[in-house]
Amino acid sequence: MWVDPPPWLGPALTLIGYLAGSVLFGLVEAKRAGVDLRATGSGNVGATNVGRALGRGVGRKVLLLDALKGLLPSLAALLLLGRDDPWTAATGLATAVGHAYPIFFRFRGGKAAATGVGALLGIVWPAGLAAALVYVVGKKLTRRASVGSLAGALVALGVTAAWLRDTPPTWMAAGLTALIVWRHRGNIARLARGEEPPG
Repeated sequence: MWVDPPPWLGPALTLIGYLAGSVLFGLVEAKRAGVDLRATGSGNVGATNVGRALGRGVGRKVLLLDALKGLLPSLAALLLLGRDDPWTAATGLATAVGHAYPIFFRFRGGKAAATGVGALLGIVWPAGLAAALVYVVGKKLTRRASVGSLAGALVALGVTAAWLRDTPPTWMAAGLTALIVWRHRGNIARLARGEEPPG
């Protein structure tokens, strides 16, 4: 962590975070395979739909890459600026915003759950770990990735708020949770109607 970071560093890291998040690995892998991911399955660009379209192995690869693009910029911000710098929180949130609204793909992205977990692991690792574990358990119990993602986001916010109280990391966790819930609004409506398909 720099004792007195230059004023441009925080905004630069936030921009890097957004641009990293805007790289949609699901679409990259689908293009290599000659598959139109947006016209396959749910049409989502995330790891779950990639797994349906291209196989579980490719889906796991995309899940890891989506998490890494949240982790690496966030971890860089943590090391250079410190956990309590608002720009560190902004960098973490920007990675997920980039995934949801990517500049490289006409702002049509995914649901930001894996990238959000990566950002949390970089800045508030206990919350990120809790979110990942809850996701796995929630998906296994319900056979629906959306349930795991939503539950994981809410648990991550609770863990961060309980540990760090009203600080920039908690603001970031709140922003990530709001973004993930918003991007899952269609899933929430289908869950309420009992129409959410497994996957």
